[in-house]
Amino acid sequence: TPEEAQLIIIPVPWEVTVSYGGGTANGPQAILDASYQVDLYDPFIKNAWHLGIAMDEISEEVKIKSNTNRKAAENYINELANGVNQSNPNLLNIANSILIDCEWLNNWVKQKCLHYLNLNKTIGLIGGDHSTPLGMMQALAEKYNEFAILQIDAHADLRNAYEGFKYSHASIMYNALKIKQVQKLVQVGIRDYCEEELTIINNSNERVKTFFDRDIKYAQYQGDNWDRITNRIINELPQNIYLSFDIDGLDPKLCPNTGTPVAGGFETEQVLFLLEKIVSTGRKIIAFDLNEVGTSEDNDWDANVAARLIYRICNLVAYSQGKYK
Repeated sequence: TPEEAQLIIIPVPWEVTVSYGGGTANGPQAILDASYQVDLYDPFIKNAWHLGIAMDEISEEVKIKSNTNRKAAENYINELANGVNQSNPNLLNIANSILIDCEWLNNWVKQKCLHYLNLNKTIGLIGGDHSTPLGMMQALAEKYNEFAILQIDAHADLRNAYEGFKYSHASIMYNALKIKQVQKLVQVGIRDYCEEELTIINNSNERVKTFFDRDIKYAQYQGDNWDRITNRIINELPQNIYLSFDIDGLDPKLCPNTGTPVAGGFETEQVLFLLEKIVSTGRKIIAFDLNEVGTSEDNDWDANVAARLIYRICNLVAYSQGKYK
């Protein structure tokens, strides 16, 4: 139960602004269902299961608002695709209505996170689409003077109000950089991005450091190895780290139903190897999210992968916070 557990997972069944495939709003429930099949031995942390992990209740209010706004967003995007101008009064009304509910969600997430942080709980978040953790980042900004975001992702997510939506899943890191306590954004595995996003990276004065999937693989093809590459990634990270993990950062064979799959990406153990090395340096992962886990009526593979990843990540986050000492 949340009372007994040291680590609380906050589910956020929200996918209003997804621009390709849907189903991520069902991700938290699918992951919870798959978690019953997860064996609890962790090769990195002895007796990891002693931690105690609980998932908060899946909010029906959030899910209803998501479904309602998702239908409106689909109509909006279809109108744009058919050549209707964004300044059309009807489209402006739809966009404004969605904006209001996205701001409501951000505050809902922020207050949930602050509630558990004030109880000295370690927290994680499961989306939904990748817009969902902004409120968590805002909550952490009230608890930490500064921290970096480590983003595992196929996409840079640095678009400004993508398709007219300020809080788009494609804008999460653009919005995160508005939080002054976010001292740095370290992106790993990026392989799908536009020139606008690359310009932001290049003009960030090193506030954004991106390890592109292409560069990682080309270095390996030329004789470099993942161990040395992870050392370079870790050298970019300060003491306090927030982990933001879009599951499409993995090879799409591991997440075929994710919202926007992209060829390339990581194996699960590559990511866990990086995280194990991070916590071994004494750095602290202050919280985490995992998003964009898609669902299918006839296949729970994505949730199966995500449930096992989340268990291992929970253990590493708690370890970095001294919960096992």
